[in-house]
Amino acid sequence: MLIENEFEVAAPVEQVWKYLLDVPRMAPCMPGAELTEVVDKDTYKGRVTTKLGPVSLRFAGTAHIVERNAGAKRVVVNATGSEEKGKGQASMAVTSTLVPAGKGTRVKVSQELQISGAAAQYGRGMIQDVTNVLMKSFASNVQDDIGRWSRGEGPSAQAAAPVKGFSVGIQATLTALKRFFRRFVGGKVST
Repeated sequence: MLIENEFEVAAPVEQVWKYLLDVPRMAPCMPGAELTEVVDKDTYKGRVTTKLGPVSLRFAGTAHIVERNAGAKRVVVNATGSEEKGKGQASMAVTSTLVPAGKGTRVKVSQELQISGAAAQYGRGMIQDVTNVLMKSFASNVQDDIGRWSRGEGPSAQAAAPVKGFSVGIQATLTALKRFFRRFVGGKVST
């Protein structure tokens, strides 16, 4: 399934580009992500933990940067992982492209995601809504950290923590309800 998001960072494109390529610094900005090993400059091992209601998912896997295009400000990462306590599998190709946006940078993220196991039971709509919530949090964390990074300061005290199911679930449910009502109201107006 293809999921597309975008967000803005109040920093110049070159600064955001260098920050996003500093994977050990940037990875903890993704809620629930934990970097466990730097294999080489293009390969990283880690885990992602999330809890959605009664289902707790913990994937361990590898991410590999397959393209760095400095001219186009595009990076492509392929990631694969397996549930640590289940039979679920996930693979994802993530393409991030940076473009100027006023004095800042717009980050366009395209994720081609394939999942099986417990996570797949939620369906495309819920997975997309949860992804949108996580990307919103990621964008906020990047915005909070990039200034410290550019000044050579350490990251904030925020450690990679499991994504809380209640918070993400509520936000994803609200997103789904808004989409439903937009369609419903839009359908009523057009008939």
